[in-house]
Amino acid sequence: MAQMTISLLFLFLTIVGFLGSVESRSRARTYLEAQCHPTLYNDLCVRTLLPYATKNDLPSPQRIAQITLTTCLTKARFTKAYVDMIAKELNKTKNIGEYQATEGCLRQINNGVSQITQSVRELQKMGTDGEEKFAWHESNVQSWVSAALTDATTCMDGLLEDEIGSKTKSMIKARFLNVKELASNSLALFNRFTARHRASRTVKNP
Repeated sequence: MAQMTISLLFLFLTIVGFLGSVESRSRARTYLEAQCHPTLYNDLCVRTLLPYATKNDLPSPQRIAQITLTTCLTKARFTKAYVDMIAKELNKTKNIGEYQATEGCLRQINNGVSQITQSVRELQKMGTDGEEKFAWHESNVQSWVSAALTDATTCMDGLLEDEIGSKTKSMIKARFLNVKELASNSLALFNRFTARHRASRTVKNP
């Protein structure tokens, strides 16, 4: 009897813990869906942010911008490594046409990694070195993320005309598409953060 009571108590606590976890994830998802509303790729936005949100720790707009930019940078680096590997393999096989086409995408993603890296560093400085520099940092991040977005789009558009094998082309395109969508979401969320920051400053200093 005592053993059964302990088992039932354990089962009850497990169910309560599970329901609490579900409630926490549900609240976090609702919050993130609202934050992700301005983005073009809402589902991707929520999936990117959900691991960083709990019921008692919902990320601020600035933190959200940092998470999405950092995630975009990670994906861009993985894409760079993949395209670099493909380019080296094509170079070994002396497949000049496919190598040149892949090398073009490699240049684009190299640029993208550099631009997003600068954006992450710039965002980290915002609010730490004086409000008078906020707009300058904002402009830099917007310019660099927009450039990275353009680079990803340029590679994808170029792949439509290049004579790369269909499987290789599909793999490269899928990776660039992911970077493009993450960059687009990052830019939208960054703009949301800066707009809210500016609005809060207006309220404090009418």
